[in-house]
Amino acid sequence: MTGGYLYHRRVADRAAANDARLDFVSVPDRSFPASVAAGRGLLRELADRSPDAILLDSIAAAYLGPWLRGGGGRARGLPPIVGMLHQPPGGIDHSGLRRYVQQVLDRRAYRFASKLLVASDDLAATLRAAGLPADLLTVVAPGRDPADDPVPPGSDLRQGRRAAVLSVGNWVERKGLLELLEAVAALPPDAVTLHLVGDPDVDPDYAARVRVRLKEPDLDGRVVVHGLQTPAQVVGFYRAADVFALASVREPYGTVYGEAMTAGLPVVGWDAGNLPHLARHGVEGLAVPPGDVAALTEALRSLAFEEPLRQRLAAAAKVRSESFPNWDDTARVLFTEIRAVVEETRA
Repeated sequence: MTGGYLYHRRVADRAAANDARLDFVSVPDRSFPASVAAGRGLLRELADRSPDAILLDSIAAAYLGPWLRGGGGRARGLPPIVGMLHQPPGGIDHSGLRRYVQQVLDRRAYRFASKLLVASDDLAATLRAAGLPADLLTVVAPGRDPADDPVPPGSDLRQGRRAAVLSVGNWVERKGLLELLEAVAALPPDAVTLHLVGDPDVDPDYAARVRVRLKEPDLDGRVVVHGLQTPAQVVGFYRAADVFALASVREPYGTVYGEAMTAGLPVVGWDAGNLPHLARHGVEGLAVPPGDVAALTEALRSLAFEEPLRQRLAAAAKVRSESFPNWDDTARVLFTEIRAVVEETRA
């Protein structure tokens, strides 16, 4: 729908324009760590295809990590590996033993990479602090344009209230849905209508908690759940809303913030992750202390009831977004970096 999952599809669509082709090879859909066992066969398939380079996404790095062999930063029997990191080693949605094991396996895989492409400056800083070689890191940020032909939602998103607030993200704990719902519930009844776009079934336990909260009387009629939408429909929601809000504690880039700003929406979220690199507090949006639901409530209240403020931040967000790359820019940089690695390896 958006974010890192769509990243490679967008650049693949632009491969031909960059004199390249990007083919996909996927890890079998098995639970971790059983999926790691599939890595050996995956490596054989990659070698049989004889590509010029392997672009290894961070969501799959752990599955190949145990099976790579070689020395001098090169994997034996394989073309050069270029990492594409949307998250730090260990991921951002796991904890405990799972996170530790994945972190070890991710790091092992990256030892064989000739280059590590990274989704944001914030993530690059995190990786350098974690000890990954700074000279291998190059930031290739995602594009700001999710789709060319928006599909409008077909109704007034405000529903009689002062502002329509849009939140785009799958229902996982780090996206902060429960905190956002608490903030909306604390607002006057005529303040905002909140629209949730995203997959509600990624984390069933967390989704169950969200659904229980949605049934409370203080949110009655104030939140609309839209579920999964196509990229074109997501753009339609951006263009029909007044404010974008995502109370996420960890966004390595925060593609949805950039997309929302491109549509001319002021953005609201925690002062964490990559948001401060995209939107300045009080200029293009409002970034409040992480976990401070009262501050989040006040940010939404001010944008709902102070239209001049909302318009000023919206206009600034639109201008700021023009400095972000579009998907043509992203694809050009990505394929240029990969081609440089291939040529250096051949030389």
